[in-house]
Amino acid sequence: MSFRDLHRPGDPLLLPNAWDYGSAAMLAAQGFTAIGTTSLGVAAVHGKPDAAGATREETVRLAALICRLPVHVTVDVEGGFSDDPAEVRELVLTLRELGVAGVNIEDGRPDGTLRDIGHQRAILEAVAGLGVFVNARTDTCWLGTGDTGERVEAYGLADGIFVPGLSDLDRIAALVASTPKPVNILYRPGGPSLEQLAEAGAARVSTGSLLYRAALRGALAVLRDPPPPIPAYGEIAAMLPPVSPSRLPS
Repeated sequence: MSFRDLHRPGDPLLLPNAWDYGSAAMLAAQGFTAIGTTSLGVAAVHGKPDAAGATREETVRLAALICRLPVHVTVDVEGGFSDDPAEVRELVLTLRELGVAGVNIEDGRPDGTLRDIGHQRAILEAVAGLGVFVNARTDTCWLGTGDTGERVEAYGLADGIFVPGLSDLDRIAALVASTPKPVNILYRPGGPSLEQLAEAGAARVSTGSLLYRAALRGALAVLRDPPPPIPAYGEIAAMLPPVSPSRLPS
């Protein structure tokens, strides 16, 4: 079954996100047919900031390794590691040659703003039709800014829509009804179950940085009693080196 065919509204693809070859190999051995990468995990492993365009080389290198496994691979490329649509297109072509089945491209910026909607659409246009499943992520809910519906409509040329931070089941169902594209929802402990997300019409449920953060919690659990909670995204991000202006996408 192709990666695209795994996206079934009401019977969603559960997509775990790996941060290195070992975690990907472990997930593949457990029978997952598709694996994504997590930009936070990749950044943290290499001591770099997340969502700052600083890990292009590391991301491509990891993709090449994971593509050796008998699974579909989709790669989190943040905002494309560039603001130039032509450069993002070249990145996607490089990943395609490695065997990557999909990419996740976000519109959130390191400063907490959203990339101009027309500019983001131009980037999506540049990578459409290359034979790689393009998951268009909008960070309207994640950052608490912008109009989700407007962004989803503008990104309709992508293969899928991803709205992290959206957890209200009625809003998820409304989003599913508003677009013919398969909708990706981020799984959050304490939020809707996989069964509830399926009933709402989600076609893909990904774990994002959760597994990486849970692995850190597992390491601490060996040393601390009682074990600490799973660290939040912000806790890990705050420990990483600050964003350097020279490393921002350009």
